[in-house]
Amino acid sequence: MNTNPKQTLKNKIMIIERMKNIAESSPTEINKSLLNAYHSDVEWRGFYPLEDLKGLKALEVKLWRPLLQAFPDLERRNNIVIGGDFNNKSFVGTVGHLTGTFKQPWFDIPATNKTVHLRTCEFHQIKNEKIIQSHMLIDVMDFIRQAGFWPINKSLGIEEMWPGPITGDGIVLEEQDPEVSQKTLEQALDMQKTLGDYKPETTANITDEQLRKELLNHPQKEYWHPKMMWYGPCGIGTGRGLSGFVDHHQLPFRKTFRDRDYWTIGHYVEIGDGKYSATSGWHSIVSKHGSKEWLGYNPTGNSITMKVMDFYLHDEGLIRENWVPIDILHILKQMDVDVIQMIREKK
Repeated sequence: MNTNPKQTLKNKIMIIERMKNIAESSPTEINKSLLNAYHSDVEWRGFYPLEDLKGLKALEVKLWRPLLQAFPDLERRNNIVIGGDFNNKSFVGTVGHLTGTFKQPWFDIPATNKTVHLRTCEFHQIKNEKIIQSHMLIDVMDFIRQAGFWPINKSLGIEEMWPGPITGDGIVLEEQDPEVSQKTLEQALDMQKTLGDYKPETTANITDEQLRKELLNHPQKEYWHPKMMWYGPCGIGTGRGLSGFVDHHQLPFRKTFRDRDYWTIGHYVEIGDGKYSATSGWHSIVSKHGSKEWLGYNPTGNSITMKVMDFYLHDEGLIRENWVPIDILHILKQMDVDVIQMIREKK
């Protein structure tokens, strides 16, 4: 929750300024910008194929310098900036895009000389006015799509640039009432608990029609707004309303991953900030790849872990919008589908 509104506001302003400076640094300034934002021994936990990095040098060499070379006019666009405390740690969470002209290859994807919007979602842990740990997901599959490739099976939902909140107030730069923030977070956690506790798909011989009916009448329906939007990562896509969420993600997901555990590892962050809340686990789900309905690949039986973030807008007493970054390339690699290698072979 937002236990110290004044400090949370200060942290958010700091993240906005310093992450903008990093994204818009010149090659000669990037080291200085990173040093200003991060502790020297920062732990950066990221997306496939980068995975995890330790220290400023690794962050510069592996992530930011290649990004700035590939997109020399890069700029940062925030849609959501929220903050709060969890387990005596202070966090700022963001949803937005890194936008630039794709001038040089990145991850061996050929440059297009066209505009690309890199969907970017982050949680930064702040200690002594610098970032001590970052979790960052860039939707690399969506980047690949914008670069003109589609090497994977067709999405069930719609692929699009994620919009900002319908209420237009996602960058929260006013102090919020801690009690309101706590209630907002509790609503999200209560909804998530219904998802973890309720498993009709484990019933023997349940049909797709029966499972769909169960999910549409699932206790989750008490939490979602009638006009809810569920924004999934590239490879899943966006769904509208509970039926869109069920048809384009939840039903195939539950059929493919019947044997799953949400809570063994748990969340590293849970925050509420006014009408927004956010949670993330790293990894938040452990399961076995048991069928082909979700993403369309034949079951491998492999054990799968998932890097997932959830950002929620609570409006009119319900959850109105849900932005859900998931590291799809990381999941596919565990399913023996190496998307980056597929692109290399097609070039």
